[in-house]
Amino acid sequence: MANDFQYNDDDSKACGGYLPSTSPLDRRSFLAGAAAGAAALALPRWAVAAEGLLAPNPSAAFDDDLSPIRSEIMRRHDETIKRLQTWIRQPSIAAEYRGMNEGCELTMQMLREAGFQQVTKVPTDGQPGIFATLDAGAPKTLGLYFMYDVKQVDPSEWSSPPWDAALVDKSGFGKVVIGRGAVNQKGPEAAFIAALHAIRGSGRKLPVNLILVAEGEEEIGSPHFPQIVRKPEVQQALRRCFGIFMPSATQAGDGQVTMTLGAKGVVELELVSSGEKWGRGPRTDVHSSNKARLDSPAWHLVQALNTLVSADGNDPAIEGFASRARPLSPAEKSMIATAAQRMHEDAVKRSLGVEHWVHDASFQESLEMLMGRPTVNIEGLVGGYTGPGGKTILPHRAVAKIDMRLVPDMTAAEALAALKAHLAKHGFGDIEVNMTGGYDPTSTPADASLIRAQTAVYKRGGIDPVLLPRNAGSWPGYVFTGEPLKLPAGHFGLGHGSGAHAPDEYYVIESSNPKVQGMDGAVFSFVEYLFEVAHTA
Repeated sequence: MANDFQYNDDDSKACGGYLPSTSPLDRRSFLAGAAAGAAALALPRWAVAAEGLLAPNPSAAFDDDLSPIRSEIMRRHDETIKRLQTWIRQPSIAAEYRGMNEGCELTMQMLREAGFQQVTKVPTDGQPGIFATLDAGAPKTLGLYFMYDVKQVDPSEWSSPPWDAALVDKSGFGKVVIGRGAVNQKGPEAAFIAALHAIRGSGRKLPVNLILVAEGEEEIGSPHFPQIVRKPEVQQALRRCFGIFMPSATQAGDGQVTMTLGAKGVVELELVSSGEKWGRGPRTDVHSSNKARLDSPAWHLVQALNTLVSADGNDPAIEGFASRARPLSPAEKSMIATAAQRMHEDAVKRSLGVEHWVHDASFQESLEMLMGRPTVNIEGLVGGYTGPGGKTILPHRAVAKIDMRLVPDMTAAEALAALKAHLAKHGFGDIEVNMTGGYDPTSTPADASLIRAQTAVYKRGGIDPVLLPRNAGSWPGYVFTGEPLKLPAGHFGLGHGSGAHAPDEYYVIESSNPKVQGMDGAVFSFVEYLFEVAHTA
């Protein structure tokens, strides 16, 4: 899953604007406040207002007393952390076929324990998915997307072993859990599960019914997710939904929240050049002295790659690739202009380790390109010998791993077809094009009820979220937002983490940063969100 608006904690000023001025809802601050007889002071405004401890907000959609649920969250804090650690300690890496069945079974167990009455494993041509329902007898039903797979790891790059789920102190944030999947996505998903336990444990009734679909292949491009969602019984259940949401940790290191109204699509693939398929060059690696008389499959691949983009490598040059790309609308450009004024360009550049945007564009222009431009990117390039020293060979095979990001109204199928036609036209029809995963873009209107419910929760707590047209990363929400369901979809949740797909991935557990919620604050944000959805027309 894309986490494009997570920034390194050393550059936590990447998002500007309003910063909550009260303390985070974490266990330590709550207990300290209770001991002093001033528990309300340990709560952020959004939590306090929801519990009626301050003057009620006249714009609030409801006035439920959620304080028993908040107390239950605090009581279950250790249980919640242990559940997350157990989940992280189970590797589930689709790219390596590692721990997938065990990861699926553990996720199903956690859903049953959280109150889902029906939890079914859904076979696919790849890794299994999950279909689960929780009938609370409520008038409204909310859809939920989970993923249980995680990215690969190189343990040598981590300061704490990636499967230990160790709790460590992190400067500027407090106690965090470090481990693969901590923020992408097991931390936020565990916080949502904890919200269900807290609601039930407090004696309250869940305010909405839930329909959940989960997959174990998000990190390899969700190649078989449609097989899960398009089963007749799943489609029938999803048609009853108010919308679909994915639990997320939306806070940057300075507490600011970014909301997106969609996501780019993606195509992940390999381009393979070989002497066997080409009919030129060697069919096995040979001594490099033979380059004087033999063609090189590796150079053949490089020359093919050069035709895919402009001379500077920045603009797609595949004929027909972006012919259906929808330009940013005036409303979307206005949204981006507002966001650019609230974000800090220097901090964003530092977090990315760069000094210039392509074409030396302005910050606003860079955001417009991030939101509105399709891309062709080389993820990896491998051919021949890559070990220490030299080997003086002429390799018979070379591989480029490519991803192409798509904007509305592009489709993955059309982008793939355009690439194949382009290669054939330019004399590279022999190069194998192996799509490994991908899907179409998603888009949800800003006035959708689901988005209004999310915005209401944030704003009632004094958080004014940065709103952007779409996430520059991708998730397979197109199966919900596209035909035949056409449901609104979005991400929601307080809390902070970073390092998705990178070493030392972390999720904040007990926050020392007054602008960032810890685990308990994230849990409570999901509680309030569920009650908000129940009251949103």
